[in-house]
Amino acid sequence: MSKLNITPMEEWSGAKDRPLIIAGPCSAETEEQVMAIAEQLSKQSIDYYRAGIWKPRTRPGSFEGIGEEGLRWLKNIKETYGLKVGTEVATPQHVELALKYGIDALWIGARTTVNPFSVQDIADALQGADVPVLIKNPINPDNGLWVGAIERIAAAGITKIAAIHRGYSTHEKTRFRNKPMWQLAIELKRAFPEIPIINDPSHIAGTRDLIQEVSQSAMDIGLNGLMIETHCNPDEAWSDAKQQVTPDRLQEILASLKIRNVSSDNIEFNTSLEDLREQIDAKDKEIIDVLASRMNIAKQIGEYKRENNVTTLQMNRWEYLLQDRVNKASSLDLNDDFIREVFQTIHKESIKLQNEIMNNDKVNA
Repeated sequence: MSKLNITPMEEWSGAKDRPLIIAGPCSAETEEQVMAIAEQLSKQSIDYYRAGIWKPRTRPGSFEGIGEEGLRWLKNIKETYGLKVGTEVATPQHVELALKYGIDALWIGARTTVNPFSVQDIADALQGADVPVLIKNPINPDNGLWVGAIERIAAAGITKIAAIHRGYSTHEKTRFRNKPMWQLAIELKRAFPEIPIINDPSHIAGTRDLIQEVSQSAMDIGLNGLMIETHCNPDEAWSDAKQQVTPDRLQEILASLKIRNVSSDNIEFNTSLEDLREQIDAKDKEIIDVLASRMNIAKQIGEYKRENNVTTLQMNRWEYLLQDRVNKASSLDLNDDFIREVFQTIHKESIKLQNEIMNNDKVNA
């Protein structure tokens, strides 16, 4: 994957040697509301004041944003409190209006990232602009769409780019509104190490009591900032009330965070770490060898099934195997969800190999 032309975040954000902080209400509701929140946040160390002007709602009839009038309010916040301001854009018209009112940063929401046509329309509208653009991950866990959106914005000549990790929709019942799936943010970082990634703990958590935990997890894996929805009276918010915090609570969350270093100069630490990493390397080789052996056995099973005209998927056996492995792992203090995911992946590959054997039999016939 080719390296993109990206301006370092500290050159446009003001956040140097610390996380970028974006805070403000989910939605701009009234001028009094946004100004009151801005007054409180202006006394804290935030880099951008955020407010949703256009709100994509699942069903009609819900509050869908105040529209252009809210951009005037954000401009007033800039002039009154000296805060840089940002909002979400979903159409070329949104981009044009936001630039007209001098909005300092734009972001593309998860529902837009999922549609390459919409992203391209926004990219075309951004041609010639010099504004930071933040791109949220798509609703579903598809890094290809996330990467594609970043590449489209970069191709429009935007160099001040960051990604926003806001978690993923899932049918699974979890503690979170959106499953974090941190590995996808890590994979994006591996693909584009030059692009900063900002975490959105509000949309991952879904409830304010989980925001500190999610924020700390983001810092622990080295993400570059946080976007936290903040409201003077969260319970009365017109949208996403449960996941917003007060300015005072925001200050408490930020003060509680432990910011990790990327590396250490401690010689003893580095020596011990290298020793443990060598042990990990050895164990990983053992795992690969065991997986290769297991897949060879799965192929032999596939041959027997083909010879005896038996389906590759044996549901009773699979249900027994999965539960048995989870139970064994639990006795060793391994996480149930982790083991379930590992064996689901292994089983998927086993079935794939056995289906290939079946298909080869059809071709040869």
